Amino acid sequence: MEQKIYYTLRVASAMCFIGHGAFGIITKAVWCNYFAVFGIGHDMAYHLMPILGSADILMGLSLLIYPLRAVALWLVIWGLVTASLRPLAGEPLAELFERAGNFGAPLGLLLLCGTGRNLKSWFAKIQPPGSVPEDKMANLVICLRITAFLLMAGHGWLNLVSKKGLIEQYTALGFHNAHQVALVAGIIEVTAALFILIRPLRPVILIFLIWKVCTELFYPHYELIEWIERGGSYGVLLALWFAVKPSLSTKIEDDGPIIGQPVI
Repeated sequence: MEQKIYYTLRVASAMCFIGHGAFGIITKAVWCNYFAVFGIGHDMAYHLMPILGSADILMGLSLLIYPLRAVALWLVIWGLVTASLRPLAGEPLAELFERAGNFGAPLGLLLLCGTGRNLKSWFAKIQPPGSVPEDKMANLVICLRITAFLLMAGHGWLNLVSKKGLIEQYTALGFHNAHQVALVAGIIEVTAALFILIRPLRPVILIFLIWKVCTELFYPHYELIEWIERGGSYGVLLALWFAVKPSLSTKIEDDGPIIGQPVI
């Protein structure tokens, strides 16, 4: 089971940064707003986008080919920084939460495999773990639950405030009252987020893993890149599904429900 979680988080982290890098290569216009946070102008932003995009893609590929702890740590930091630039540029805070998978997936990988004991170990290849101690697995489950809560609640929040991009998606799909669809979707996603945080039942996690994988296919532009970039969201939910005991939904002990107990 530990190895399934390991490969899930490793591939998911790579997907995030390959997809993100692809947007740098094609010079996504909205990125100019994020460069402006640092006082970088429009022309320089377009010059820097392909450079940063190429670096993202190389980091993502390196995690697939020869994963290093140092790279995973950089992806945690870079994923958090790039997600934070959205509210800093005037977008809703929900945009940061919705991208929690970008930094949550590589963080989960580090928690699973352990941090380096010295500088050399940070640049040694991360090996698939064997038996993981109970306390380490419990910390991983907490990380995955919080990350899953943030990404689901963040997307639900964006639906509730009728984000323009989401309204365009629903309109393109043929819904006549896109705002009503966004309201219903938002309520479902926020409710799911609370369920996953408080009592992560495997059936609930699986349902919303499928929900997330499917709904991220509906972007009107660059659908495949958008879907790949959100690999951290799918990976976190799938890893949590692996980590939570199948019996969690029915097992009640005298002292109450067991919440988020991992497979050991």
